[in-house]
Amino acid sequence: MHPLGKVVVAGVALVVFCGTAYGYANLRSLDEVTRDDVIGAEAKPGEQPADGSLDILLVGRDSRTDLQGNPLPADVLRELRVGPNGDDLTDTLIVLRIPNGTKEVKAFSIPRDSYVSMPGGKGKINAAFGRAKAAEARNRRAAGETDKAKIDQEALTAARRATRQAVEDLTGVTIDHFAEVNLLSFSEISKAVGGVDVCLKTDTKDRNSGADFKAGPQRIAGADALAFVRQRDNVKGGDLGRARRQQVFLAGLAKQVLSSGTLSDPGKLSDLIDAVKRSVVLDGSWNLLDFVGQMRGISGGGIEFATIPTVNVDYRYDPANPKATAVQVDPAQVKAFAAGLIGAHAPAAPAPVVDVSNASAHAGLAARVADVLRDKGFTPGTTGNTGSRRTSLVRFGPDLADRGAEVAKLLGGLTTQQTSSVPPGHIEVLLGSVYAGPGIAGGGGAPGGDEPITSGGVVCVD
Repeated sequence: MHPLGKVVVAGVALVVFCGTAYGYANLRSLDEVTRDDVIGAEAKPGEQPADGSLDILLVGRDSRTDLQGNPLPADVLRELRVGPNGDDLTDTLIVLRIPNGTKEVKAFSIPRDSYVSMPGGKGKINAAFGRAKAAEARNRRAAGETDKAKIDQEALTAARRATRQAVEDLTGVTIDHFAEVNLLSFSEISKAVGGVDVCLKTDTKDRNSGADFKAGPQRIAGADALAFVRQRDNVKGGDLGRARRQQVFLAGLAKQVLSSGTLSDPGKLSDLIDAVKRSVVLDGSWNLLDFVGQMRGISGGGIEFATIPTVNVDYRYDPANPKATAVQVDPAQVKAFAAGLIGAHAPAAPAPVVDVSNASAHAGLAARVADVLRDKGFTPGTTGNTGSRRTSLVRFGPDLADRGAEVAKLLGGLTTQQTSSVPPGHIEVLLGSVYAGPGIAGGGGAPGGDEPITSGGVVCVD
């Protein structure tokens, strides 16, 4: 349920990117927004974090309740085109990086199915919230607490903190502020700004989310906006494609607030602030008025979106359940990516050495493939020819299982083999006669790429 991240930007795009005297004065009414002790630190005026960037975590929850924990009415659920049952999942995770002393905002998505380490064992990052919530509720009851409302609130605080920690552990980013929205708030905020412009490359329909859109540019709000960012089926790229949908919507929402007169229209601004107050949760240390002062002057195209690097979007993480899939990520890669957004350099583990052997009739193939892997950050090892074989194979020791799988993926999905016979720190690639991956025709092929998403214009997506 990814709408939530976007909602925050309404709340935070109103807050974050506001620039008019009227808007600034009326932001004081946001003092009534719900707060929670997610961060714990006291915010300082004109924040200049030590890591070089003010970092905000936008969280979207697949929640069918209001801020008081009451179930949403049946008529509201029907309007939103969602069922009565929701999970304690964070289906939207977006980090905004605002480098110290600049007006550029770098936003990156973390796919909800990213497979990471966290308390309780490895799992999909969107499960961190539910795990911590359930564990804290059990602990409170075991300690003798009987007040349900108090148990629920303490469990929610623990869940938000666990989500923040999971994001920090994966990205190396210190989260300074936290904003959370739910299904209802997303719908209301998208309507409050008068809708958001998006564009689709093809017609698409999905019964589960209620999505039913024609190709081309269009303005969406309310339930349609929710369906746009929630659609799972018939979206090219799976979890990564849906993250791109979220980015496009968020960029459009920011553009709408920044350029359409929302902040100078008393009626729209009032609706937007009311929607934020009803259903957005912020960390207790966030001084919104200070933040607005810092962010004045940001341009309409001043937000640039990306997604963290991934190793395998069809990762079969459970041998006992081969149909279960997740998105495999390399924490070292993710940390380097996040640091690079603000020009910093993350401490990275030494790159594995990759030795490439050519068992095919293609002259020079080993050297070309080694060049491809060097460009992807691996250390070139030995290259040469070896005895003829038909199939290709990537071999590695147990210490490099994740990086070995990454090499196999980069070369077109080669078979892998874990073995102790490979020297520590090395990965071995054997290229068979049927190899058809990067480097086969010389040069490794041109990398594909989607059009960059910014808040400066509308990008058509799948």
